[in-house]
Amino acid sequence: MIYTLTLNPAIDLFIDTDEMKPDTVNRTNSYDIQANGKGVNVSFILHRLDIENTALGVGGGFTNHYIVEELQRNGIPADFVEIPGTTRINVFTRVRSEQSEYKLVNKGPKVDSEYQQTLLQKIAALLQQDDYLCISGSFAQGIDPDILAKIAAIVQQNQAKLVIDTSYPEVLDTLKFQPELIKPNEVELASWFGKSKDITQAELVELARVLIKRGAKRVLLSLGANGALLISEENVLYGNAPTIKVVNTAGSGDTMLGTFLGGLATGVSDEANLKKSIAAGSDTARSSWITDFTNIQELEDEITVSSWEDENHGRN
Repeated sequence: MIYTLTLNPAIDLFIDTDEMKPDTVNRTNSYDIQANGKGVNVSFILHRLDIENTALGVGGGFTNHYIVEELQRNGIPADFVEIPGTTRINVFTRVRSEQSEYKLVNKGPKVDSEYQQTLLQKIAALLQQDDYLCISGSFAQGIDPDILAKIAAIVQQNQAKLVIDTSYPEVLDTLKFQPELIKPNEVELASWFGKSKDITQAELVELARVLIKRGAKRVLLSLGANGALLISEENVLYGNAPTIKVVNTAGSGDTMLGTFLGGLATGVSDEANLKKSIAAGSDTARSSWITDFTNIQELEDEITVSSWEDENHGRN
């Protein structure tokens, strides 16, 4: 079984409007409401790949009920720890006259230690040998990033496999527990080692190799418009990004991760898995929401996955 874990879920409200003027009523063209949170998105992607998974998380109020109901309506079991307070609503407003988007992201409710302990107990009771637990996204107020190491210890004790996609530097504290996969982007990876975001691809590869030496089995490094790198003890693979017209990058990283995790769990080769994951993430970026995988073959045809070499792929 694959379990996803979202520690700061949200409802995302997407608004399309011609203009945004102060002190007046701005009429919108349309709106869309989506259950969100990085782990929630990974669950949706796995489901669209016909891979069974269960969504775990913490949340409260009518907004959390909506998220759980949406997951269940789509055939995804959801087991969230109910907390006081109301799970957050984020607002994304696209203003056509400006060709811009305003992003309003809320903190979410505070999660007290007793509910965190309930969550850890739930994880310990659920995980079995060879299960996957995928932790994605930011943490709600009250949840210290040191929970990562606590969860990693539980995963190792239960002989399960850990996947991490979060920006906290405490990710480094999980390496001794040998996580199966870590998915940073280039800015996150650089920041964990106190490096500038203006860093060469060669330097990024060396930092990823440090993660491998310290215990991580694979590092899936997102390079945005430059594609992605997959680093393991055996080799380093590079895949370019296809040419697309970007509509909304929200969820593209979650799509890449969910696709790669699905391939990892079903025995797809690293080369094929990286290509499909880049294509899927790119398809999400050119769509209003996450890909349904019906049109990714044309994108895969634009992607070449090869062994990485400094002289061929290094760039600032």
